[in-house]
Amino acid sequence: MSKNNLAVATFGGGCFWCTEAIFQEVAGVEKVVSGYTGGIAPGKPTYREVCSGLTGHAEVIQVTFNPEVVAYEDLLVIFMTTHDPTTLNRQGADMGSQYRSVIYYHSEEQKEIAEVVIEQIAPYFKNPIMTEVSKIGTFYEAEDYHQNYYRNNRQEGYCTVMIDPKLAKFRKMYAEKLKKSVA
Repeated sequence: MSKNNLAVATFGGGCFWCTEAIFQEVAGVEKVVSGYTGGIAPGKPTYREVCSGLTGHAEVIQVTFNPEVVAYEDLLVIFMTTHDPTTLNRQGADMGSQYRSVIYYHSEEQKEIAEVVIEQIAPYFKNPIMTEVSKIGTFYEAEDYHQNYYRNNRQEGYCTVMIDPKLAKFRKMYAEKLKKSVA
């Protein structure tokens, strides 16, 4: 646990704009930051560099949450069911290792929980789960214009075509997990 009894989880499920929008609506989530991790290139990567696929970084979100309100296991289930964990290095039209499905763990306990959750939900998918479970490395916050992207750009084409349907599905599947202001 970090200070104030908050914990941190880091997930990569394709474009961070989609995952950020979903987790911002989960009760118990205090903060969601879009960024990059898991790469091999030195220094802080830029969006353009990450999109090239050459840095090895994944687009991720770092979620600060109150485990007394929402369990890490619940966050994992939400993560695994709001993107396609069965595709390798791809989410929809987005292709490349930067869009891989990955859970970055911050402790051995998180690692163990992630492995159990993946095993438990695997039978519900037609294809094998391709989600990586890796130790978190350095997390780099993405550029300012990526933060709160959906909230700041709801009328943009990508938001209406890609994010709105994902949010509608999420809200229907997890109505009991929504912040009161969203429900």
